[in-house]
Amino acid sequence: MRRGRRGDRMGVNGEINVVSLIDVMMLLMIIFMITAPMMQGGVDIALPSAEVKPLEPKNGLVVTVNRAGQIFVDDTKLTFDEFAGSLKARSARKGGGGVFLRADQGVEYGVVVRLVAAMKARGITEVGLVAEPEDAR
Repeated sequence: MRRGRRGDRMGVNGEINVVSLIDVMMLLMIIFMITAPMMQGGVDIALPSAEVKPLEPKNGLVVTVNRAGQIFVDDTKLTFDEFAGSLKARSARKGGGGVFLRADQGVEYGVVVRLVAAMKARGITEVGLVAEPEDAR
């Protein structure tokens, strides 16, 4: 059996060509590097600044109040009644590591006091108010 003219010139190549695989991998890495900071969850608020130390990561419930006074537990939007009714169960599910209250600097003081009072009434004694360090701005 005789090979054709093309078969004589081109031998069998036993190497794996990974150049295209590396190109795709580099492209995906660049895409993830650009989009990862944008994918950080949470509610967009302007925290007040104060002389505070950065928090160490803990397993606690994060309650956020935006400028419009809407309440979010982690990323779930709740009314005040839903918040007050489910607070104890949600805190226990998170491991009882306390509650971190993030409130926009434009939120009325009465809203924050109402939330803290609801937490205290349900037996949550560890409530931390989250602020941004002054040198971060």
